[in-house]
Amino acid sequence: MEKMAGLAPKKQKEKEESESVVGVGEEEDDEYGAKEAVLQKYFLQEWKLVKSILDDIVSHKRVSDPSAPHKIRSIMDKYQEQGQLVEPYLESIVSPLMFIVRSKTVELGVASNKILQVIKPICIIIYSLVTVCGYKAVVRFFPHQVSDLELAVSLLEKCHHTTSVSSLRQESTGEMEAKCVILLWLSILVLVPFDISTVDTSIANNSKFGKLEPAPLVLRITGISKDYLSNAGPMRTIAALLLSKLLTRPDMPKAFSSFVEWTHEVLSSLTDDVMNHFRLLGALEALAAIFKAGGRKLLLDVVPIVWDDISLLIKSSYAAKSPLLRKYLMKLTQRIGLTCLPHRSPSWRYVGKTNSLGENISLSASGKAGECNDSIYAKDLNSEPSSSCLEDEEMDIPEIVEEIIEMLLTGLRDTDTVVRWSAAKGIGRTTSRLTAALSEEVLSSVLELFSPGEGDGSWHGGCLALAELARRGLLLPVSLPKVVPVVVKALHYDIRRGPHSVGSHVRDAAAYVCWAFGRAYYHTDMRNILDQLAPHLLTVACYDREVNCRRAAAAAFQENVGRQGNYPHGIDIVNTADYFSLSSRANSYVHVAVSIAQYEGYLYPFVDELLYNKICHWEKGLRELAAEALSSLVKYDPEYFANYALEKIIPCTLSSDLCMRHGATLATGELVLALHQCDYALSADKQKRVAGVVPAIGKARLYRGKGGEIMRSAVSRFIECISVSSVSLPEKIKRSLLDTLNENLRHPNSQIQDAAVKALKHFVQAYLIAADVGGASITSKYLELLTDPNVAVRRGSALAIGVLPCKLLADRWKDVLLKLCNSCAIEDNPDDRDAEARVNAVKGLVSVCEALTQEKEHSGVQSIEDDMSLFLLIKDRIMTALLKALDDYSVDNRGDVGSWVREAAMNGLERCTYILCKRDSIDLSGRSGGIDSAFELEPTADNHQLHLLFDANLATSIVGGICKQAVEKMDKLREAAAKVLQRILYNKVAYVQHIPHRKKLEEIVPNEADLKWGVPTFSYPRFMQLLQFGCYSRSVLSGLVISIGGLQDSLRKASLTALLEYLQVVKSEDQNENSREYMLSTDMLWVLQHYRRCDRVIVPLLKTIEILFSKRIFLTMESQTVVFCAGALDSLEVELKGSKDFSKLYAGIAILGYIASVSDSINSRAFSQLLRFLGHRYPKIRKASAEQVYLVLLQNEGLVAEDKIDKALEIISETCWEGDTEAAKLQRFELYDMAGLDTDQIRKTSNRVSTGNRSATITDENASYSSLVDSSGF
Repeated sequence: MEKMAGLAPKKQKEKEESESVVGVGEEEDDEYGAKEAVLQKYFLQEWKLVKSILDDIVSHKRVSDPSAPHKIRSIMDKYQEQGQLVEPYLESIVSPLMFIVRSKTVELGVASNKILQVIKPICIIIYSLVTVCGYKAVVRFFPHQVSDLELAVSLLEKCHHTTSVSSLRQESTGEMEAKCVILLWLSILVLVPFDISTVDTSIANNSKFGKLEPAPLVLRITGISKDYLSNAGPMRTIAALLLSKLLTRPDMPKAFSSFVEWTHEVLSSLTDDVMNHFRLLGALEALAAIFKAGGRKLLLDVVPIVWDDISLLIKSSYAAKSPLLRKYLMKLTQRIGLTCLPHRSPSWRYVGKTNSLGENISLSASGKAGECNDSIYAKDLNSEPSSSCLEDEEMDIPEIVEEIIEMLLTGLRDTDTVVRWSAAKGIGRTTSRLTAALSEEVLSSVLELFSPGEGDGSWHGGCLALAELARRGLLLPVSLPKVVPVVVKALHYDIRRGPHSVGSHVRDAAAYVCWAFGRAYYHTDMRNILDQLAPHLLTVACYDREVNCRRAAAAAFQENVGRQGNYPHGIDIVNTADYFSLSSRANSYVHVAVSIAQYEGYLYPFVDELLYNKICHWEKGLRELAAEALSSLVKYDPEYFANYALEKIIPCTLSSDLCMRHGATLATGELVLALHQCDYALSADKQKRVAGVVPAIGKARLYRGKGGEIMRSAVSRFIECISVSSVSLPEKIKRSLLDTLNENLRHPNSQIQDAAVKALKHFVQAYLIAADVGGASITSKYLELLTDPNVAVRRGSALAIGVLPCKLLADRWKDVLLKLCNSCAIEDNPDDRDAEARVNAVKGLVSVCEALTQEKEHSGVQSIEDDMSLFLLIKDRIMTALLKALDDYSVDNRGDVGSWVREAAMNGLERCTYILCKRDSIDLSGRSGGIDSAFELEPTADNHQLHLLFDANLATSIVGGICKQAVEKMDKLREAAAKVLQRILYNKVAYVQHIPHRKKLEEIVPNEADLKWGVPTFSYPRFMQLLQFGCYSRSVLSGLVISIGGLQDSLRKASLTALLEYLQVVKSEDQNENSREYMLSTDMLWVLQHYRRCDRVIVPLLKTIEILFSKRIFLTMESQTVVFCAGALDSLEVELKGSKDFSKLYAGIAILGYIASVSDSINSRAFSQLLRFLGHRYPKIRKASAEQVYLVLLQNEGLVAEDKIDKALEIISETCWEGDTEAAKLQRFELYDMAGLDTDQIRKTSNRVSTGNRSATITDENASYSSLVDSSGF
C-alpha cells in the first residue's frame, strides 16, 4: 500500500531528474551521450561489469568463465522488485545472447552435447532477466524467423531428454533455465503468420499426411508441453503459455479439440498421487491461458465441457486440500465468464476524470475542467439513462454466468488469500460486462459478505472485491452510502481469539478500498465521503497495532488528499503521519496522534478509539501505551475528559474482563495526572470516586487468580498518579493504599516491586510528609523487614527505604545505613542468599546517602559534628561495603548473578564519590558546587590530607576495583565499568581529586562518546597499560587472568594478545627489558596468595601461567625466575592437594612440567611434585602426568642419572597409566628411586591411605569420577 502511494511521486521525480540531465547533455554533447549518462546514473549501476562479461561472451561465442552467469544473476537479484530499472538494457543483453543460441542451434546435429554445454550458461543469464523483468519484456528481443521454428523444437527435444544434475539454485548447471528459455522462444515462434503445415519439412516427405490432421511438428510441441504440464517447476507455466499461443491459432482446430479432450480426462480422473496433482495444476493453468488468449467463437464450443469439469472439481475434497488448485479454478472460472459475456464498455460505468495529464492541464487552462467533470458527475448520478437502459435490457445473459458469479463469490470466502484475491479480480472483470441492474445485484451479494456471522476471510475477500469494483468504475457514487459504513467497520475489524486477535489483513484491505476510492472518484463525489473516512483512516494510521495497517491507512489518506484537492490540513497531516514516523508504535501513539488531534474533527474519534478498543486490548503493552496516549490528548479539552472519559472508565475498573479493568485502571490514573498537569481541578465528588477505585478493587478480590500480578502493577501506577495529583483522600483510604503498596513490595515479581516503589515515593511525600503525619513507624518496619527470611520481602524493603524522604530517615539515619551495609554483603546462610536482594540493598543504600546529604546541604539544621559523622560513615563503612560488593561473584543456575551486584556497586561508588568530593570542595574552598578542574592539592599538603574525605587511598581502591571489572569476561560489565570510570574522570559538577596517575588514565579512557568498550580488541590494549602502575596492577591482573584463562575463545585471544604486546614493549629509560615481566611475575604471586583456594580465580590464573610459560615468559628472568617458580610451587602444593577439578589439575601438571624443565635447583622439587601425580586416583591425570614426565626427561636430562634415563623413559612409555592404580604406584616408586628422590614420605602416605580405609578407596574411585563429571559441567 505504501509502495503504491509513494510510487507516483518517485517516478515523477526520476522523470524530472532524467529530463534535466538530458537537457544538459544536449547542450554539451549529443543526445545519445546524454541518454547513456542518464541510464548509467539512474538505472543499472553495474552495467560496466555486465557489459564487459557480455562482450567476452559475444567475442568467444560462448561463456568462457563458468562464474560469469552467476555473477550476472547475483547482480540481477538486487533488482528483483525494481525490474523497470533493467528494461532499458534488455535489448543490449538479450539480442546478442539469443543470436549465439540461434547460431548454435543450427549446428545441433553435428555435436549436440557440446552445443548444449554452450547454450545452458547463456540461458541462465537470459532466464535471470525473465525472473526480474517478466517474460513479456524479454521475449520481444528473441529472434522470430520462420526457419527457427523447427530448430527450436529440435533443441527443446534434445533438452527434454537431458536430466537435471542438481536442483539447487546455487549449483544449477542450466538444464531448467535452458528448457524455460526455449519454451519461451517457441511461444513467439508459433505465432508465424503461415500455416504451420507449410513450415514442417517432415510433411514434404510424407504423402499420406491428411489435411485435417495436426502437423507432426505440432504433435511434437504438444507432446513435450504436456509432459512439462506435469512439472513442479517454472516450465509448467511457460508450457501453458506456449500451448495457449499454439492451440488458439486458426489452423489448429483438430489439435485444440484433442487437447481439450486430454484436459477432460485429466480433470475427470482424480488419483491421490503427487504426479497427478501437478498434472492437474498444469492442465488448469493451460486452460486458463487458452481462455485468455483464444477467440470467443473458438472457446464457446468447449465451455460446457470445461465448466462441468471444474464444477465437479471445485466441490471435491481434492480442491479443499490445495490452495493453488483453487486459485487456478478461480482464474479459469472468471475467464469462462468473460468468454460467455460479449466484450463491451458499459455506458453506465463511472468515469471520474480524464486519464491524460496533458488533457487535464489543457482543460484547466481553458476553464472547462470543472464543467467537464461536473457534467460527467451529473451523467453518472443519473441512474436511468434511456439509451443505456435499453441496451442493457436487450442484452442476453447466459445462465452459466449466474453460476460463475456464485462460484466467484464463494471464492471470496476462501481461507487462502491468493484464492480470495483471484476471485476479487474475477468479480471486477465479470461485472464490467454486466448490465447496471445485474451489477447492483453483484454489489449486494458482495455486501452480504460483511454480515456479523461471516469470518475474517469473507470480510477480507469483500474488501478486495469492493476495491476492484471501485478501481474499474463499477461502484457508482449512488452506491457509496451503502458501502462506506461497511468499509468503516472493516477498518476497525479486530476479533479476539484466545490470547490474540485476527483482523489485521481485513484492516489492511479496507485501507486499500479507501485508497481505490481516492483514485477512482472525482473530488465532488468524494467530498462528503472523505469527511466520513478521514477520521477513521487516521485513527487506524495512529492507533493500529500492526505497522503494515498503520502505513496502509496513512497511504490511503495521502492518496485521497493528493487526488481529491484542497482538504483541510491535509498536507500538514500527511507530513506528520509519514511512512517512517509510523514505523514505531510508541511514536504513533504519543507523538503523531497528538499532532493530528489538534486539527478539528479528529480529537473525539481518537478518544473513542482509545476508550472503546485500545484500553481493553488483549496485549498488555498496548493497553499501557493506550493509557499514556489518552492522557497526552487531555490538553486539548480537559473538561471533556473530566466529564466524559473519566465517567466512562471508572466503572470499568471493576469489570469482569481482566483486559478491560487493567486498561481502565491505568487510564484512570493517567487521566487524573494529566488533568492535574493541565491545572484542572476535579470536583469533590469526582475525587471521591477516584479515591475509591483501589479499595473497591481490593474488596472485589481482583488481586487473586489470573491477572492478579497485572492488576497489582496497574494499581501501583494508579496510586502514583493520584499521589502526584494530590487527590484528596480520607485517612482510612490512605491506610488502605499504604497497605496495598506494602503488599506489592512483598511480591516476588520485580516489575511489581519497582512500580510499588515509584508509587511509595510520591505517596509518602504527598500524604505523610505534606500532611505532617508521623512516619517513623514506616522506617522501623522496613528496617525490620531487611532481615526477613522471605527474599521478596528483603528486596522490596531495601528499595522502599531508598525512596523514603529525609524527614523519615533523620532520626535513625545511622541504623538505616548500617543495616543496609549489612544487607549488601553475601548472606552467611547459603539458603538465604539472594542476588536481587543485595542489588536492591546497594541501590537503597546509595539513594539514602544522597537523600541525607542533599537535605543537610540545603537545611543546615544539623550540627557540624553530626554532619561530619555522616560523611565519615560514608567514607569508612559505606565505601567499604560497596567495594566488598564489587567482589560479589555469586553463581546460581542462572549464571553469574553476582554481576548484577557488581554493576550496582560500581554505580553506587560513583555516586558516593561525588558526595564526598562535593563535601571536600565545600570545606576547602568555602563554597558549594563545582570547582575548577585545574584545582589540585599539592602532594606535600599533609595537614590537608588528614582531613580529606576522598583521599588517594580511597581513590586507588575505587579506580582499581572499577578497572578490574573493565578487564573481566562479561562484555556488558566491561562497558559499564569503562563508562563509570569515564564519568568519574571528567565529571564537571564535582571534580574528583587525588586519583593516582590521572593523566595516564585520561589517555586510556578519553572523554569521547560512542567508544566500543564492550569490544575486547578495543578495550584490553588500553587497560593493559595499568599493569605498569603498582597501585592498579594487582586489581587489573586479578580480573585479567579470568579473561585469559576463561573458556571463551575470542575473549581469550584478544586479552592474551594485548598482554603479550604489553610485555614486548621495551622502554628506553633506566629500566631493563624485563621490568614489566618482573612486575607481572610479582603480581602473579600476589594473586596466587590473595585468592588462595578460590577456584574462580586460581583455575584461570593457572591456565594463564601455563600459556605464558609456553611463550617462554617468566622463564628467562635469571634470579627472579627461581623466586617466581618457588612461589608457584608453594601455591600449587596447596591448590592441587585433594582437588577434584580436572581443569585445575591439568593446568597445574603442565606448570610443573615447565618448571621441572628449567635448569635450576628448583626443577627437582617440581619434578618430585610431578611424579606424585603418577599415582593419582584419576586415570586421566596419571596419563597427563606421565606425558609431562616424559617431556621433562627429554628436555632436562640432569634429573635422572645418564645410565638410567633410557630405563625411565621405557617405564613411562610402556606402563598403562590408565590401568590399575596399584601398578601405577609401583612404577612411580621405581621412578623416584631412579631420580634419587626420598620415597619415605610418599610411602607413608600411601600406606596410611591403603590400610586406613581400604573399602573407602574402592568406592572413592567411583565417587571421584562422578565428581569429575560434575566439575566438568556435564
